[in-house]
Amino acid sequence: MHVGNARYLEASDLPGMVPVFPLTGVLLLPGAQLPLNIFEPRYLAMFDDALAGNRLIAMVQPSLSSEREESEPGMTQALCEVGCIGRITSFTETGDGRYVISLTGVCRIRLSDEVHNHKAYRTFRIVPFLGDLEGPEDDGQVDRKALLAAFRAYLNANKLEADWESVERASNTTLVNSMAMMSPFGPAEKQALLEAPDMKTRAETLIAITEIVLARSFGDIDTILQ
Repeated sequence: MHVGNARYLEASDLPGMVPVFPLTGVLLLPGAQLPLNIFEPRYLAMFDDALAGNRLIAMVQPSLSSEREESEPGMTQALCEVGCIGRITSFTETGDGRYVISLTGVCRIRLSDEVHNHKAYRTFRIVPFLGDLEGPEDDGQVDRKALLAAFRAYLNANKLEADWESVERASNTTLVNSMAMMSPFGPAEKQALLEAPDMKTRAETLIAITEIVLARSFGDIDTILQ
C-alpha cells in the first residue's frame, strides 16, 4: 500500500500502537480519503503529535451497544473493536484554531490493549489486517450492474444527481469504497461495511443496505430499481 510519501508493505512498516479518534458514523477504508475538520483541543493535540511522528491515527466508532458517555465521571467510552488507520496526507491551518485534514486509509485494524499515558487522547495497541496492505484487490467479482442500479435508485428516490461520467470511469474498488464512505447510513451499517471481508462482500452489503433503506422509505423496491 502506497499512501502519500510512505509505503506500507508488511507488519514492520506499521506501529504497534496508534492514537484513536472515535467518531460516530464516520467510515475510513484502505486507499480512500476522508476529510476532517479538527477543533477539539485534545484532538488538535493528537494531530500535532501525529504530524511530529509517523502521521498515523486510527478512526474508530464508539461501540454500537454502549450507552456510556465519555463525559460521565469515572467512565470511559467503549469502542468498536475494528477500525482503520490512516495517514495524514494533507493539512491546513485555518487561522481560527482548527485543522482541515485529509486522511488516507492504510489498513483496517483490530484494537488490542489500551495504552494508558498522560495524553488527553486515547492510544491503543493494534493488530493490523495485513491483507489490506496488498493494495487494490482484483475487483472483477463485484456486481457492478447491481451496484449502479441500487445507487441510481437511491439518487432517484431522493431527487439527487451524480456525475455519471465520473461514476462510469471509476474502478469497482473506487466506486464501492466511495459509495460506502459517502452513504448516509447509520453507525451499524457503516461498521458492517468496514468489517466486510472483501470487496465483493462489501459491495453486496452496500446493495443490501441500500435496498432495505429504499424499501422502508418508499415501499415497492422493485419499482424503484426499474
